[in-house]
Amino acid sequence: MPGNLFIVSAPSGAGKTSLVNALLACNRRVDVSVSYTSRTPRPGEVEGESYHFVSREIFMTMAKNGDFLESAEVYGNLYGTSQSWIEMKIAGGHDILLEIDWQGAAQVRCKFPDCISIFILPPSLQALETRLLGRKQDSEEVIAQRLRAAQEDIAHVAEFDYVIINDKLDEALHQLDAIIVASGLRRDRQLARQQALINQLQNPA
Repeated sequence: MPGNLFIVSAPSGAGKTSLVNALLACNRRVDVSVSYTSRTPRPGEVEGESYHFVSREIFMTMAKNGDFLESAEVYGNLYGTSQSWIEMKIAGGHDILLEIDWQGAAQVRCKFPDCISIFILPPSLQALETRLLGRKQDSEEVIAQRLRAAQEDIAHVAEFDYVIINDKLDEALHQLDAIIVASGLRRDRQLARQQALINQLQNPA
């Protein structure tokens, strides 16, 4: 039985990465895809764990060779997901989670129409601005740009299957985990996975 492919998208500062990291810590059935990017590492980011950091030239060569399931340019930096890695993991029965923006999500839906997409919203624009300021990584000009981009991102929320408001991390984590668990219990998957049990229950010795 192939695994599920999950997409998690959110505007910058909505807490997507913290939420996904918390999910991975409590749900061992899910693997996260490590994207390729042309941007430089931020403090604390680790090669091969946070991203695969490559030059813009290498990224463009990979894109030309068709290596990416999806790719997009965000704030002048390139991001892409390895198609061969995703296909291998899904075929092996692994549940995979992609942290990508709405543009990448639209590309993935074309190739994996059964994927499950989740959009993370902040409780308010004020909370979003507070979180971006709290990072202490960007200038006021960049933060203003990110807030404008966030409004554009949020305009695509209706394209997603599920929507979570990330006000309290614990509550949002519970909701995200519930989506992951429920997706694995869908009828078609359970009928295939539990066929021997179902036959035994229908035809007891």
